[in-house]
Amino acid sequence: MRILAVVNQKGGVGKTTTTVNLGAALAMSGHRCLVVDLDPQSNLTTSLGLQIAEDGYSVYDVLVDREPLGRAVLDTDVPNLIACPSDPSLAAADLQIAADDPDPQGRALRLRGSLSDYARDDPGAEFVLLDCPPSLGLLTVNALVAASAVVVPMQCEFFAMQGLSRLLDTVTRIGRSWNPGLDLLGVLFTMVDRRTNLARDVIAEVQGKLGDRVFGAIVPRSVRAAEAPSYGVPLQIYDPRSRVAAAYADLAQEIVSR
Repeated sequence: MRILAVVNQKGGVGKTTTTVNLGAALAMSGHRCLVVDLDPQSNLTTSLGLQIAEDGYSVYDVLVDREPLGRAVLDTDVPNLIACPSDPSLAAADLQIAADDPDPQGRALRLRGSLSDYARDDPGAEFVLLDCPPSLGLLTVNALVAASAVVVPMQCEFFAMQGLSRLLDTVTRIGRSWNPGLDLLGVLFTMVDRRTNLARDVIAEVQGKLGDRVFGAIVPRSVRAAEAPSYGVPLQIYDPRSRVAAAYADLAQEIVSR
């Protein structure tokens, strides 16, 4: 089971859009995929039209109360795509976990242990995508400790370059401390307007520094991508002919090949 953390400490760069639509693209190409909503804003959960039943479980129950992850997993409208939802109670998870577990390593390993148990229960799951919150708090640390590799959605902006450098330093430190082998799978440029000089310059600079660790797929700016979450379905269902849906299909092929 390949576990990918979709992470960037900056908000509004397309982490949730990437997790939802990459997951859907992988699922529609025949790969069973689990997406996990680790953001208290629950945007991934909403984007997939999911609702937690009154007696249901969320990722909060998995991380804080140690419920089996399989109890929280829900089916989606996309065959092969399943999801572990979030709700606003996740905002308190950092404090609750810290209060329950004085051991920093134990706090950081909770998601890894849950995913390891889940892999035995659902051996058909090939990919897990972790949608991280826009911060480097305990939820993101849990994702980085659990992940096989990191996918970084990034906008073509000047300050994004500085954020990328800090994020890669964090990935290196987490790998050194808790997750040997953790590395950057690739940077994904999102919401790109190729007509601007800034977009072209940023893409060229990052490609010059990271080489083939920049994905060839580039996600264009699109109103349709912003509309799809309000309908509770991925773009592959809402507008399968859109350029954004095609970009995520290309990204899925790149990730499978890597």
